[in-house]
Amino acid sequence: MSKTDPVRQVLANLIFETQAPYTPDSILREFRATHEKRLPIHELLQVLVIISRKRPNFEQVITEIKQILKSKDPMYALLVFAERYSEDGLHLRSSPLSNEMASLATSPLPSKSSLSTLSEVHASASCTSRGSLVDEPQGIATSTPSKSCESETAFSKGLIPRRRQLQSQRSQGSNREERGDLSVIKERVLNAVSNRSMSSYRTLTSEAASGKTSSSLKTGTPPAVPPTGVPDEYRTHLLWDYYKVDGNQMPKTEIAALPLVSQQRVILDELLHCLTGVRENFVVPVLPDPSSVGLARFETVFVVNTHLDRSLAELVQEILPLASHFMGIQKIVTATDGQGQVINSLNEALQELTYDFYLLIVQAEQELHHQQLTIQKLLYYLQPTLWVMEEVWTTLVDIQLNEDRGAAVLTHLHERIKRLEGDRAAQKLIIGLTRKAAEPYMRMLKLWIQKGVIVDRNQEFLVEDNEVIHRDELPEHYSDDYWEKRYTVRRDHIPAFLEKYSDKILRTGKYLNVVRQCGKRVMPTQQMHLEFDPNSERYVSVINDAYYFAARMLLDVLLAENDLMGHLQSVKRYLLLNQGDFTMQFMDACEDELSKNVDHVLPMTLENLLGLTLRLSSARNDPYKDDLHCELLPYDLVTQMSKIMNQKEEYWQAQHRLDLSGIECFAFTYEVKWPVSLVLNHIAISKYQMLFRQLFYCKHVERQLCKIWKENAIAKKFSPQAAELYRSAFTLRQRMMNAIQNLEYYMMIEIIEPNWHIFIEKMKNVENVDNVLRLHQDFLDSCLKNCMLTESSHLNRAIFKLCKICLKFCEFIQCETSLDPADTFSERVRRFDLEFTALLISFLTQITNMAKKNTADRFMNLVHRINFNAFYSDQMDKLCVKDAMG
Repeated sequence: MSKTDPVRQVLANLIFETQAPYTPDSILREFRATHEKRLPIHELLQVLVIISRKRPNFEQVITEIKQILKSKDPMYALLVFAERYSEDGLHLRSSPLSNEMASLATSPLPSKSSLSTLSEVHASASCTSRGSLVDEPQGIATSTPSKSCESETAFSKGLIPRRRQLQSQRSQGSNREERGDLSVIKERVLNAVSNRSMSSYRTLTSEAASGKTSSSLKTGTPPAVPPTGVPDEYRTHLLWDYYKVDGNQMPKTEIAALPLVSQQRVILDELLHCLTGVRENFVVPVLPDPSSVGLARFETVFVVNTHLDRSLAELVQEILPLASHFMGIQKIVTATDGQGQVINSLNEALQELTYDFYLLIVQAEQELHHQQLTIQKLLYYLQPTLWVMEEVWTTLVDIQLNEDRGAAVLTHLHERIKRLEGDRAAQKLIIGLTRKAAEPYMRMLKLWIQKGVIVDRNQEFLVEDNEVIHRDELPEHYSDDYWEKRYTVRRDHIPAFLEKYSDKILRTGKYLNVVRQCGKRVMPTQQMHLEFDPNSERYVSVINDAYYFAARMLLDVLLAENDLMGHLQSVKRYLLLNQGDFTMQFMDACEDELSKNVDHVLPMTLENLLGLTLRLSSARNDPYKDDLHCELLPYDLVTQMSKIMNQKEEYWQAQHRLDLSGIECFAFTYEVKWPVSLVLNHIAISKYQMLFRQLFYCKHVERQLCKIWKENAIAKKFSPQAAELYRSAFTLRQRMMNAIQNLEYYMMIEIIEPNWHIFIEKMKNVENVDNVLRLHQDFLDSCLKNCMLTESSHLNRAIFKLCKICLKFCEFIQCETSLDPADTFSERVRRFDLEFTALLISFLTQITNMAKKNTADRFMNLVHRINFNAFYSDQMDKLCVKDAMG
């Protein structure tokens, strides 16, 4: 053990003397631990006191170590402690870096899946021998290749073979797993810096003493004391950034006085340290400008000693961009830590990249230890890594400068992959980073399209849940907004590779969410594997499969389990007056009540009469008849339509009642439960009510006109002179009846029935609920438009005026009792005639003008029915001539 690890030997001897309850490994583990996991300084010092208390000089040593711990790394203090108690003059300061690296290579490393290796693009090196630097499991230093060609082959094969060897060794030493942590690797490299520096110094001075150089040291210059080490609170174990540490307390070597071979060995040693972020003497980073912006924030500029041989300096300058890029990546990882799941996952992938890079440096260090590494060979080996690292650095800097987060990061990486079509190695690495960064996003996507659930703590997912309380606690009109407003797509949170499928993703989760709220368990039919893959796009087929599964499942819930079509038929039966006998019986029963002023109508009376009528008519066989209820709205049809057309969603809120009769305010309403309320929501029921109110009002006018027909039988008993008075009134009644009946026929037979038939036929082929909602809305909108209840509100007002004049005429006829052959009665009938004719001609003229603008509408059918014999055309011409002459 003393040959491979003298520190452990010293600790083992001290523990044996004091019988302390520790092991060398446990002490080393505590001193190597990161700042967050490390014991307090006083506890570390107490451990050293316990194991060294039997030595005579332990108080002096402990005092010295205590002072060192105040400003330096605990591992450095432990090395000094071990040197003080070494029995054979423990030469810790002469221990080469390669010994530390050899110990590192035999230590268990964390199990991390590799990205694309930084050096596998260089696997086709000129040498083909199978030599390896890691043939012996106990240490790299124990196996020395017989030929330099074998060494080159092993190094040029990159990180993957090396990592596989180390991972196989890890299975033999899993009880020391914590030593493989990335921070521990970096701590061990840091501790070895001082050892390697001292070893290099002694080698060089020995060369100088043997006559290879005449002045290797600056005479008369006292040893330079490095600045105090960086306090733990200002250091991170993910980022070194060339901090100054107490690694070399001996005088600096004069590089210009060394031979070229020695210069190369020194600069190679420093260059390898510089690549991992360790400050050295001859390759010094320039202090960054705190006010720098843009790319300069993530660049590191180095100054190479001017006394270094020019040929070596030029090669060093070609390698140094790799150190700058690597440190820039580390800065970005540290700066963005904790800024969302996507960024954290990308940083995790970059840590694996860092892990691979350190292993590559370990291999180079081993080559240097065997004196088989030249700076030309190092440049040759690192060239592929340099290209790839530059691409990673450029990508990360663009992300950082644009302040991209979440989906924007994935979009940027996806676009970068497209631009790297000519560089397979860099593209493969960026694909690996993108795949890793997309993992949390794909997990959220999987949960959404598999169960309809959103787990998005950082607000990164493309679907936003606007729910604030439980559905059962929401107000009455929740279903109106649920489908459109509960879940929405955030367009700026969609990765570019999911842009085309965002709407389908939204609908998939919405469908499953509704199914879950219906109390059904969502059970996917197959295993779902979602992973970003720019080549095959297998995730597209997964999304499509999930969408069709969710769509079919919700359709089954609506159509089969909740009988949506049965509810729609029931709505049509009552609100569109399709149940003729029920409609007539209800109007007979409620006519007296509805003729009152709306403030005097008793809703309970209407409900009782409705229930009685439902059970006496053929509607008693309807299983959903109890969902039908009466409602007295606080406004007439024209006002309701105006409010809907103005898109005032709060139109159903209570307002001051107008001076209206019950028949003008009456409407049926239909109440359904979830999830049928998704389709028959309040907006849809309101549209049904508009159609119902117009049809019901026209039916009421028709009934009143039919009552006047009874006067015909009475008039037959009158003398011819007396009957002559009623002839014009009965003629006017017939014209009114013809207009109203043709208006009803047009709306019910020519508009509602054909559109209903089209709706039912299309419903047989629907694939999802969105199609159901769209078809249902198209049916209602088409009916409203052709029944003159939409943008043509002036037509609806004309119909309302026609109905009002008919009702006034009926009231006049029924209340008139005088048969005196005076002109009063005839004059009043004539005025009714003129007013009705004028209104009807105006109505037909408006329809004709609208039909000229839009030939697709069916308004002209109504004109032809009412004006079937061109009677009103002649009247219109006469009025025009009269107006012209007047």
